[in-house]
Amino acid sequence: MRSGVFADYKIFTGNSNTELAEEIAGIMGKPLGKATVTKFSDGEISVNIWETVRGLDVYIIQSTCSPVNDNLMELLIMIDAMKRASAGRINAIIPYYGYARQDRKAKARDPITSKLVADLIVAAGADRVLTMDLHANQIQGYFDIPVDHLLGMPILGNYFKSKNLDDLCVVSPDHGSVTRARNLAEILNCPIAIIDKRRPEPNKSEIMNIIGNIQGKNCIIIDDIIDTAGTICNAAKAIKDLGAKSVYAGATHAVLSGPALERIKDSVFEEMVLLNTIPLTEEKKTSNMTFLSVAPLFAEAMTRVFSNGSVSALFDK
Repeated sequence: MRSGVFADYKIFTGNSNTELAEEIAGIMGKPLGKATVTKFSDGEISVNIWETVRGLDVYIIQSTCSPVNDNLMELLIMIDAMKRASAGRINAIIPYYGYARQDRKAKARDPITSKLVADLIVAAGADRVLTMDLHANQIQGYFDIPVDHLLGMPILGNYFKSKNLDDLCVVSPDHGSVTRARNLAEILNCPIAIIDKRRPEPNKSEIMNIIGNIQGKNCIIIDDIIDTAGTICNAAKAIKDLGAKSVYAGATHAVLSGPALERIKDSVFEEMVLLNTIPLTEEKKTSNMTFLSVAPLFAEAMTRVFSNGSVSALFDK
């Protein structure tokens, strides 16, 4: 890995989340680097870097969200271009890490695609990865380079804390999100409840039981990813039917595929609070959605990486 003290740094972006990249660069007081990422007529990705990066600390901001494969290839090719242009260090800034849910063999002959993607990023030439709220923490170990794993929980927690809601209860939508729910509950100083569910098939879930007291409570369901929104909307209806006063939701990554928007529009949620790791057009937003920016956190982390400061100290904040 190339490391050390660098005289300067430059920030580049692909096409996945240019609005977030511009916001991060603005906070850091830097213009985005001059680069074009387009396609040839046959669909191949074309990358052109229009300024020197020789010996510099380079940051490439790219969420591997939909279209996942195009955005992933853009990232890989941009990393390769920087490597061949003799960049001093190449930092892949991936606010949303696609394929993260394929992190283990759930059944025989399953691939572990999140490991494959990690191998591709390392092979392309990245020296460091900066990401947020991986679906599974062990994905950090899939990389043979440093990974800085930022948390969106404090952003969500501070927002809900500012609403001054009483009789709060944080609800985990499944057993896998209990730690996330407990962390939010600590910020809000309230109890947690757990939804016991099963998945008869991918993107479908059935509520089996609710562990904890949600009667008369203002409930906040917390998760890392909202995809088709079936799980979280079913959970909201179940706890509302069982006596919850109101139901809110908080999540980091708004994948929102398939029937997600219709489900959220028709749901019992008072408010769904999401972070902007994935870009959403106005057509893909509903009136009960609130978006918070991760740009200040990423800008601070990138500044600390450049200056060899402590990124873990951000978690203490």
